[in-house]
Amino acid sequence: MNFFANNIKYLRKQKGITQSDLANKLGINRPKIGSYEEGRAEPKLTIIQRIAHYYKVNIDDLLSIDLSKEVPKEKDVSGSALRVLPIIVNELNQEKISIVPVKAMASYLSGYADVEYIEKLPTLNLPLAELSTDRTYRIFQIQGDSMLPVVSGSYIIAEYVQNWSTIQNQSPCIVVSVNDGVVFKRVVNTISTKQSLVLNSDNQLYSPFEISIEEVLEVWQAKGIISFEIPETNDSATQINQMNTILLQLQQEMLKLKNQ
Repeated sequence: MNFFANNIKYLRKQKGITQSDLANKLGINRPKIGSYEEGRAEPKLTIIQRIAHYYKVNIDDLLSIDLSKEVPKEKDVSGSALRVLPIIVNELNQEKISIVPVKAMASYLSGYADVEYIEKLPTLNLPLAELSTDRTYRIFQIQGDSMLPVVSGSYIIAEYVQNWSTIQNQSPCIVVSVNDGVVFKRVVNTISTKQSLVLNSDNQLYSPFEISIEEVLEVWQAKGIISFEIPETNDSATQINQMNTILLQLQQEMLKLKNQ
């Protein structure tokens, strides 16, 4: 029995998406999805990894059991099950930090667990005392004004969170999820009570929203910010300083007149 072919067709129908929808998510053409579901072709390992991560199932289960007869498993939030986290190292076997710019956000959803995709992202080294050498970091560029005063276009230096249940309330995090993509928010951890995360914006014009743990792909806790927007001179403050200077000069002139 071709478990893989039957499983990907079953999972796609369970999610209520078309072959074209799935192809777009995986970054491949629709006919390939049809050939996989009909058992006429076998995908490369990287494609199997993308499919497994998109549907949040174990690769071994995807290939070797009939998922239509399986009892749904509870989402692993502790990270005890294998999560593929591709990293890039330099010639000294030191981990480099991958950068996810705004233009790469859409493709990151399908490629975040793909070594080939991560290798194509720009990287850098940040030999800073604030960053531990035994942790994994990634830099995400944000867009929009929902986290002001952190401005659109800023880069968030973030540390990979293996165990989501350890997230402290109101921690600023990059959250990667199936439906909301890559977002920068403050997280309220409601995993123990509701199996969800509540995401808050610092800009009060934006309302909080809740996402199920089932939708979450990755969580990265913010550790620092890189911004190339230099604050402009505050005109109001400048005017006040000028007025204070003029008043001081007037006071000095009046004292001179009194002493004459």
